[in-house]
Amino acid sequence: MLNRSTLPRREVVAGFVRACGLDEQAVAAWVAVRDGLSVRSDQPNERAALAAVHQPPTHIEPSARPAPSMLPPAIRDFTGRVTELKALRDVLARQFTGEAHPEVQVTAAISGMGGTGKTTLALHAAHALDQVFPDGQLWVDLRDAEGSPLEPGDVLARFLRALGVDPRAIPDGQGERAEVYRMLLAYRRVLVVLDNASSERQIRPLLPGTATCAVLVTSRLRMTGIEGAWHLELGQFTTDEAVQLLARITNEERVLPDIEKATEIAEYCGGLPLAVRIAGARLAARPAWRLGHLAALLGDERRRLDRLATGDLAVRASLALSYRELDGQARRLFRLLSQFDVPDFPVWLAAAVLECPFEQAAEHLETLVDAQLLAVGGTDNAGQIRFLYHDLVRLFAAECAVAEESEEATAQALVRGLGTWVTLAERMAPAIPGPCFALIASPVPRPPVDWADEYLGDIDPLSWFDAERAAMVSATRQACRLMLDDLAFDLAGRLEKYFDLRGMYVDWASLNTEVLALCRRTGNLLGEAVMLRGLLDVRTWAAGPGDGAAMAQLHGEAVRLLARFEALGNEPGSADAAVMCSWALAAAGSYPEAVAMGERALRLATRSGHLGGEARAHLALAVATFEQGQIEVATTHTAAALERARELGNSRWEATALQFSGIGHRELGNFDEAHRLLTESLRISRADRDDYTATLTLLALARLQVKRGDPEARETAEMSLALGREYHMTHHQAEALLLLGEIELAEDRPARAVPYLERSVTLWRTRGWPSFQAAALTSLGRARLHSDPQAARGAFEEAHALFVQLGNMDKAAELTALIEFSDAARQRRR
Repeated sequence: MLNRSTLPRREVVAGFVRACGLDEQAVAAWVAVRDGLSVRSDQPNERAALAAVHQPPTHIEPSARPAPSMLPPAIRDFTGRVTELKALRDVLARQFTGEAHPEVQVTAAISGMGGTGKTTLALHAAHALDQVFPDGQLWVDLRDAEGSPLEPGDVLARFLRALGVDPRAIPDGQGERAEVYRMLLAYRRVLVVLDNASSERQIRPLLPGTATCAVLVTSRLRMTGIEGAWHLELGQFTTDEAVQLLARITNEERVLPDIEKATEIAEYCGGLPLAVRIAGARLAARPAWRLGHLAALLGDERRRLDRLATGDLAVRASLALSYRELDGQARRLFRLLSQFDVPDFPVWLAAAVLECPFEQAAEHLETLVDAQLLAVGGTDNAGQIRFLYHDLVRLFAAECAVAEESEEATAQALVRGLGTWVTLAERMAPAIPGPCFALIASPVPRPPVDWADEYLGDIDPLSWFDAERAAMVSATRQACRLMLDDLAFDLAGRLEKYFDLRGMYVDWASLNTEVLALCRRTGNLLGEAVMLRGLLDVRTWAAGPGDGAAMAQLHGEAVRLLARFEALGNEPGSADAAVMCSWALAAAGSYPEAVAMGERALRLATRSGHLGGEARAHLALAVATFEQGQIEVATTHTAAALERARELGNSRWEATALQFSGIGHRELGNFDEAHRLLTESLRISRADRDDYTATLTLLALARLQVKRGDPEARETAEMSLALGREYHMTHHQAEALLLLGEIELAEDRPARAVPYLERSVTLWRTRGWPSFQAAALTSLGRARLHSDPQAARGAFEEAHALFVQLGNMDKAAELTALIEFSDAARQRRR
């Protein structure tokens, strides 16, 4: 009766099992296995025979097969996860609502880092589906008490016992156990919950073979190898959900009145449900504790993981389980990356830290992501995938680093990583259309980046800085804390052009100030000079109104900066400082000195091969000669600056040179040429999103429109004013206000001109640029002439004094006439 091609009849199977001394429950189980094998048979006669004897013998009661109910109790204080719970219920129940293919078994996989509440969610969903699966629920924690993965064969034995198979009838081999298991489930609606799965290999033998059953898997890994599985990635709680869980565990009357401290506790837990649960349990066990006390304990980052432990719950133990399963290199990367105090990072940081090929670093990162010890933060502006730690995971990784890495190894990894940011930024910075400052670097050796050409080849430099800005700022501040002064000023210096182009002047000033303080403490004279150079630029041109004269302050600081660079023997830096001196002297009306300093800057830049310095020097000379009324000379310098800017490939300075050339041609009366130059400048600035340069170009264009009688002049000037205010560009705001006041005067609305002009004069007083201040005072006097001749006379007198100071006697004579006119007007009013 027993051979490889024919199944025994049902009564033979039942008699054989009884002869072996087993009970009726075992008889029923073995008959069910026989029936299941028969269904799978390709033999028509066998299937017909089965149909004839489908009902079990009268002496084997169906009730002898108990419905297994292995689920642990549901969590009483289950909180949140409303969307996820609904999605799970919909997926697992759809077999029985006509929405899924009837022959396809449903598998749902919940993944997430340790402590996100995967098991809690799975249990809640399973209990909610007990009516959908009336034939029972099988559940197993696929890790033993020590955290090691269970063998599938052992789990199958456990499930077979739950399904009613006598322990003595369970086959020895895993394959045979799986066959019996699937046959027993062939006609049942059972939900199988596999908790804490470690791999696809572990769970494949545990999957039923029938569409009447469904499987719910939880794992720290993404079970992408399970064909057709529906995946749910479980993240952290929102702050509100975390506070709600804290209240349910502890006591709402205790938590809700102190919602601020409850929120602080939730934030220290990083939204990790396990951490919140532990915090709540500690509060519940200590009724006398105030929430503020626990918040203070958790605020100590060094001991936070110690305090997130109670009973058999501990965040550290949960994370250690994932960490132990990593291979050696992935573990080391996990430890070392935690040393970088940055919000996120790209793949290349891993390559720099491990000093390994780019592709290998990417594989190690993916291993950490699969283990839920790193998260993918998305794709940045440059197309790079960014990775990040959960806050508590970073603390755990840092603990592992202290325990398993030497201080020297950690320090070297940090220097390699920070140095790679510098190296890549140095490659990208020349293409950023910012200031033409000389690129001055520290003597720190640069890490090798053999992969950079292939990796950076297709990345737009500006997009790269957009992507790396936050990380580089954080890295710079970390370098300051670690007293790595060379790396700190290298990082900050590489960000200056980007900050300028993006109008991030507050960030620029703040970062340079912090690095400057470090360089002064460590005696790093080169770093100090580089940071001062940037600070002078941002404070002069993009700072809010101050009490003193900005241009006078620029002169004093620039003279000292020039001396610093000269003492260091750094000619490119000296050229940059000399240009600043020239600007300040021209603003003060010291025109011959301004020209001399501009020529000095030009010599230094030319001798040192500093092409950007040559462009800056020519523009400084253009300003100094323009202020003296030497318009044609000024335009020759702007043309030279344009030539060098184009040779340099710096679109910011190309737009600036076009802008100054347009102003020169406007004053020469070449309106068409001026318009061409200014519109080209504006086109370049807008393409670069360079609002700083565009603001002054709009002003120049508005003045040209006034001269041509174009009614759009007002709108153009208002656009310039709005940009000036947005980016705190005091000089540009003052000039835009002056122009708007002059437009009102030209349209015979002096009363409307006064507020513009008063604000302009106030701003010019902070700038310390007498020629502009005198012009604003003159226009203000004109606006007040008929309504308040006395106030007009005061404005004219101040303007007269400034023109005399500048040696502009023609303008002074005009003001003398206006003073006399105001006196006559005052007499008429009497």
